[in-house]
Amino acid sequence: MYQFARFAATRAALAVITLVIVSFIVFSLMELVPGDCAERYLAFKNTQGSQISVADIEAERVRLGLDKPYLVRWGSWIFNAFQGEFGDSCILRVNIAQLLGEKFWISLGICLTSLVLAYLIAIPVGIIAATSKNALLNNSLRFVSYLGLAMPNFLLALMIMLFSTIYFGDSLTGLFSKEFRNAEWSPERVRDFLSRAWLPVFILGWSATAFAIQTVRALMSDEVGKLYVTAASARGVTGRKLLWRYPARHSLGPIVNSLGFDLNRIFNELPIVALILTLTEAGALLIEALARSNDQQLAGAIIFLLTASIVGINFITDIILALTDPRVRRSILE
Repeated sequence: MYQFARFAATRAALAVITLVIVSFIVFSLMELVPGDCAERYLAFKNTQGSQISVADIEAERVRLGLDKPYLVRWGSWIFNAFQGEFGDSCILRVNIAQLLGEKFWISLGICLTSLVLAYLIAIPVGIIAATSKNALLNNSLRFVSYLGLAMPNFLLALMIMLFSTIYFGDSLTGLFSKEFRNAEWSPERVRDFLSRAWLPVFILGWSATAFAIQTVRALMSDEVGKLYVTAASARGVTGRKLLWRYPARHSLGPIVNSLGFDLNRIFNELPIVALILTLTEAGALLIEALARSNDQQLAGAIIFLLTASIVGINFITDIILALTDPRVRRSILE
């Protein structure tokens, strides 16, 4: 028990250190952008017809604390970030925590649902593809997985939107209907959300499922031919019991350990899908902040929250592997 507690504490410490390092990188990138927040905001105001002087820029810089040393500002930013406070958006001038609000959690929920859906399909299909002797079935599964890898998510989104618009008169864009867009959460709003959220979940899960099938198939194919599986088969263990007890159990360890990576890959695809489907969530805000408004404070907050989610998932998967995989448990005890 002591060794496991030490293992969990070590992994938790590494997670925190990772977040601190990533926060430093994100903050540094925010600082490297030409012009600080005061200059960008007042330049934006200048385009709206306001007359801005050098004194105004300096006063704004002092108000935002940009006159303080770099490390002091980073320390303050990371301290507040760990408490869920990221200050104000540089351009929009609203609190970032309030601006993101439910948007980030909706985005994370969509990505996690896509990830879960992908693995619920990929694990049994990948095992079948690796162990089946049916050539037609294997070739069909291989074709579907290759198609998922080859077809970009944005193209799939455009195809579904075009089909839905032509045959049903609804483009399926947005996460809410007009009447529920700014409404409070209620059973009716939840139903409206679910009636539309399935589309980005399906689109993001499309390539994730194909990638996961290939991964599971490769890992299972490698494990099935090993001597310990042959020995178990010689002892009379056959069928599903043989597959799930030996090769599948050992193959799923790397799969579980890659959940954080897969979540990151799905979120990377979300902004493009969000633009096509006109979704108003964190993916769309990230594109807006990086490509249009140059709002590095908002972009940095979204990237930090995503990193925290990935690090948290990696920590959870490490603990799950330690509890379920005898090889990991033995490494803890040694």
